[in-house]
Amino acid sequence: MPIDRAAIDRHDVVAEVSSAFAAYEKALADEDHAELDRWFWADARVVRFGISEMQYGADAIAEWRRRMPPVGHDRALRNTVVTAFGSDFALVATEFSRPGSGVVGRQSQTWARLDDGWRIGHAHVSTLPDAEVEWAGSPPATQEFGA
Repeated sequence: MPIDRAAIDRHDVVAEVSSAFAAYEKALADEDHAELDRWFWADARVVRFGISEMQYGADAIAEWRRRMPPVGHDRALRNTVVTAFGSDFALVATEFSRPGSGVVGRQSQTWARLDDGWRIGHAHVSTLPDAEVEWAGSPPATQEFGA
């Protein structure tokens, strides 16, 4: 059955996912591994594509995260868009940068409401040099999140 257009971007669902995303970002900046593990779907089918790596399964994501240097608190997010499709599925897309890095990062996540709450089922992170980014259009209404 198709999603009723009235169910797209329901305020309550966008608020729930935004809160979950903010908590995930805080855990990422704080290098809180237990909290990061909690936000990913605890399943072998969860996928994370990173800048130079790929993980398949929650265990692989957790193991990889523990080997990587911390993201830190200097990562700034911008143009964060949370789009909810019905009451149990949402997409989050954001850009990120660091002062003086010369690159723009892109991060997208697929979130699903499961029995244990909102969880990330897929994540993708990539970067491009600022000079190579081709911009088109304007982001829709965005939210601001601190890193």
